[in-house]
Amino acid sequence: MSKKALIIIDVQNDFCPGGALAVPDGHLVVPVINELQESGKYEVIVATQDWHPEGHGSFASSHEGKKPGDIVRLGGMPQILWPDHCVQFSPGAEFVSALGTDKIQKIFQKGTDAGIDSYSGLYDNGHKKSTGLGEFLKEEDVTDVDIAGLATDYCVKFTALDTAKEGFKTSVVVGGCRGVNLVPSDVDAALRAMRMAGVTLI
Repeated sequence: MSKKALIIIDVQNDFCPGGALAVPDGHLVVPVINELQESGKYEVIVATQDWHPEGHGSFASSHEGKKPGDIVRLGGMPQILWPDHCVQFSPGAEFVSALGTDKIQKIFQKGTDAGIDSYSGLYDNGHKKSTGLGEFLKEEDVTDVDIAGLATDYCVKFTALDTAKEGFKTSVVVGGCRGVNLVPSDVDAALRAMRMAGVTLI
């Protein structure tokens, strides 16, 4: 019997207005995601949580003379530097209080290795190490996934590309996502990339 899962991406204080790495209008995803959770459409509901150790390599503060937006190499890959955010056990790493969490069956933490970042909910950016999310979905006989959360052009996009690659029928609930848009066209480019990979945008 095939099951459908909702994957809630990084709806954390630091990614919402007032947070260290606020996504414009990030808080507006919360009512949409709460409604999805209550819809009865999903047998499985999981969430990802950005969960960085202090001094993570993706933080500009970890590199002398660098500022957010600069690009360095980390884990052998180009890495955009960010302000310190979602540090383990900090208030900024907590889920937004308005997000309903009682239906979330399991939380998958990512970005826990200081030497490499992890945008996708399934793997680090080098695809060296799994978070266990893909394996969990397969164990639960999930075939279809809907994805919503933050941010469209980073963690939502890379999670969707990975679930599609792993063979899950993947949809992104665009109204339940918001983007960083470091470059004004980033969200449009992300939506295009997901569509090209076979992801349905709903």
